[in-house]
Amino acid sequence: MKPTDDVEYLKQFPVGTRVLYTHKKYSISHNGPHIIHVNLTYSDVLTSIASNKKVEFTYEVVWSETSIPFEDRFDRYLEDEFFEHQIHWFSIFNSFMMVIFLCGLVALILLRTLKNDYARFAEDDAEELMMDGKSSLLKDDANSGWKLLHGDVFRAPPYLLLFTALVGTGAQLLVLSVCLMLIAIGSSLYIEPGGIVSVGLTVYAFSSLANGYASGAFYHQFFYPRVSKDWIRAMCLSSALLPTVTFVSVFFINALAVFYGTTYAIPFVTIVQVVLVWFFVSCPLAVLGTILGRHGAAKAGFPCRVNKFPREVPEARWYLRPPVLIALTGVLPFGSIFIEMYFIFASFWNYKFYYVYGFMLLVFIILTIVTLCVTIVCTYFLLNAENYRWHWTSFAAAGSTALYVFVYAIYFYFFKTNMSGFLQTCFYFGYMYVT
Repeated sequence: MKPTDDVEYLKQFPVGTRVLYTHKKYSISHNGPHIIHVNLTYSDVLTSIASNKKVEFTYEVVWSETSIPFEDRFDRYLEDEFFEHQIHWFSIFNSFMMVIFLCGLVALILLRTLKNDYARFAEDDAEELMMDGKSSLLKDDANSGWKLLHGDVFRAPPYLLLFTALVGTGAQLLVLSVCLMLIAIGSSLYIEPGGIVSVGLTVYAFSSLANGYASGAFYHQFFYPRVSKDWIRAMCLSSALLPTVTFVSVFFINALAVFYGTTYAIPFVTIVQVVLVWFFVSCPLAVLGTILGRHGAAKAGFPCRVNKFPREVPEARWYLRPPVLIALTGVLPFGSIFIEMYFIFASFWNYKFYYVYGFMLLVFIILTIVTLCVTIVCTYFLLNAENYRWHWTSFAAAGSTALYVFVYAIYFYFFKTNMSGFLQTCFYFGYMYVT
């Protein structure tokens, strides 16, 4: 075929021709005895592919001295312009301003609304509080809302065992998150393959002490000074809830990976090691934490006695009903972490190295404060509507942020990734469900 024909050529070969690069060049940079960088490039030496053709491959190695310290060898992969962009700092500032606003709102509620009520209660004489064996507070039409719930506000919530397990799991995840971020800030876990996962599993096992302590103290308060026979069930459920949910999800994902023959399948030996660590380290620490929580932190019950018969919950306005409060409460916490979620998702699914754990810690602190503030406001509105069933609503209100994060994960999958197929879809949403 002549070059004058209407055929495009690339490096002396028609476009579409299968060729081999037969010469490789290794460029190795070193600082003293330490290798810092290794680059592999292909030269322009090409040969076409043909049957029964003998092909010779060659290579060359070029050594060069560099002044980059061995500890900084990983910096070239960190993409400073992406993670330390001005938008990242601007999102932190916006979230900080949101924290100031919400803290002011909560302070306004506590100082102006509750302060007047407490002052009026303090001025009442003991004789005026009791009239004909009944509290004058119940006769005063002006006294309404949360002030009427002193005999029901500490009533045990439905499904107390499950709620206790969720409280203990939340305490454990809080300790795990803080410790892991502090360790990541003080070290370079992202350099070692699997470093964050290994440290995370270790910290999780030892943080089971916090799980048992929180769940044991919380559950014992509802029965003080008596001792419930179900405290062992509460302890077992609290220590096994998160591992069970995680194991089922990971088992399904791993089964798909084995079926498709991918390299993402977790080796069976690794699974056995994780189970042994949970059984011999995590479970004993959970038992110890439960004992400490029952006998150490829970030496006193609630400040008010619970009435024998529960009061009737009046019909609330539509915007004060638990589903509405739960849906609205999660908006502001998600707004405080929206930008950071993009960087985390991009690191996890777009093959970038996340290293700005200082940003993550700041956003985590902001998220915690915002969640506390909006949950306090949500609980106040609920109690002011004379609804003493605040436990599950406040918990779901704080946790509703996770629903918005999952919705964002759906958006990220369809518009920010190039994933397709059944396997990749199951991997993505399976791990998003676990996290």
